[in-house]
Amino acid sequence: MFFTSAEIALQNRSFLFGDSVKVYFFVRNSELIMAEECYFFLMASMRKMRMNIPLSYTLEFFQQLFLENVIQKGFSNGIINFMAFRNLENGNFSKSTTEFYFDVTSKEDILELGKPFTMDMIKEITVNTGLLDNIRVHCPENIYSEIYAAENDLDDLILLNPSKRIARSIYGNLLFLQENVIKIPKQTEGSFISPLMENFITFVHRQNFAEIEQVEMAAFESQKAEEILMISDEKGIFPVQKIRNREFGISKFTEMLHQWRNSFQ
Repeated sequence: MFFTSAEIALQNRSFLFGDSVKVYFFVRNSELIMAEECYFFLMASMRKMRMNIPLSYTLEFFQQLFLENVIQKGFSNGIINFMAFRNLENGNFSKSTTEFYFDVTSKEDILELGKPFTMDMIKEITVNTGLLDNIRVHCPENIYSEIYAAENDLDDLILLNPSKRIARSIYGNLLFLQENVIKIPKQTEGSFISPLMENFITFVHRQNFAEIEQVEMAAFESQKAEEILMISDEKGIFPVQKIRNREFGISKFTEMLHQWRNSFQ
């Protein structure tokens, strides 16, 4: 299932130059959840890419768009992969109009734990830490890493920034639990802005389940964690079972996620 706001010409800037941004919306039990957080992240991402935002792009516009073209067509659980892109209009970027495309990926419950992940750390490439590195834009480092992971029978990889500190994974952010503290790499380290993760850690903080720390984390510190969670707006939520020869538990995160999921009832 897919939808476009206009007929997409082959010569568009998204195809030619990667001139687009991606944001993910979530459907659970035939309802759009976290819609406001995802919408404001879309607006912020488009502003960072200096796209012209049509006046019609309101929260209500997108709620109605997804209701009519996703939920009412029988899609009850999963992820809406939404991409806004700039049109190719005589090279006049300041006046270029914006269009969008989205498709949907079925997922039984976006808030459920997925299969355990086996990961490793890649060191030959790094991800940057600038203004555009926290949002979903064209990223050749992700493409390289995804192929590398597939060739080595890995589910994901830990990516480092130029200072050799942990930034994120290919698909999302990493949460490291040790005793009663969850450590998350700072956005200035190259992690993604994630409405899904922010909703979860806000819940954990309010319920006093754990202390949340945004940190600068050296690569070797990943081995100190008792449990590791990967939260991805694109893929969902997955426990990290193994990094090289080190295995990790998941019982504490499982209980937190269970309580979080129940809060949406």
